[in-house]
Amino acid sequence: MAVKIAKKIVGYKVVEAAPETSHSDEDLSRAIEKMNENVTRPEALRGSTFKIKTPLSEHALYITINDIVLNEGTAHEQRRPYEIFINSKNMDHFQWVLALTRVVSAVFRKGGDCTFLVEELKAVFDPKGGYFKRGGKFMPSLVAEIGECIEKHLMQIGMLESEEISDHQKRIMDEKRAQFEAISSPSSNDESSPYPAGSQLCGKCMTKAVILMDGCMTCLSCGDSKCG
Repeated sequence: MAVKIAKKIVGYKVVEAAPETSHSDEDLSRAIEKMNENVTRPEALRGSTFKIKTPLSEHALYITINDIVLNEGTAHEQRRPYEIFINSKNMDHFQWVLALTRVVSAVFRKGGDCTFLVEELKAVFDPKGGYFKRGGKFMPSLVAEIGECIEKHLMQIGMLESEEISDHQKRIMDEKRAQFEAISSPSSNDESSPYPAGSQLCGKCMTKAVILMDGCMTCLSCGDSKCG
């Protein structure tokens, strides 16, 4: 369309095209795939398998947790647990093990924060009493050890953070351990435990690793100390 210019031109400027409107945070959030029960299971899933061998049974349990990768190849890629399987030659616990795997798998697929399962399972106590696993750590029940396996897996995929011990605290723990072993009888050491013989049970990490040195009860596993 022709435009008639009736006045003298004294200046000009280039009009740039308006930039494309960017997606709002709400639109971006809606585009990111999140874990929910409608997510289609891929043909293959990545996973981890943990072995549990308790003194309660001659047969071991194998815990397999498979993950699904959401938003793969993007900046919002995340790995989330999708299903859990528990296998063993021991059929004594078949019913409740099958029920547990179905319930936990359903919670995984529901989405949201599933880390609460760890504390719930680890808080289950066997009325017949727990047991000490290899390394001197006390397990209140078989269900609690299954919860510990789930905890390890969630740490591996970044959903839980492990409590790191500082280098300074590690040096103090190593020094106390060396001093304690120097004055203790070498023949009394328990080969199945990496901690000195006579160590007491830690109320925080439930490991027989608490020793008394310089009038202070200190755990050589998690670093918990009555002296602060």
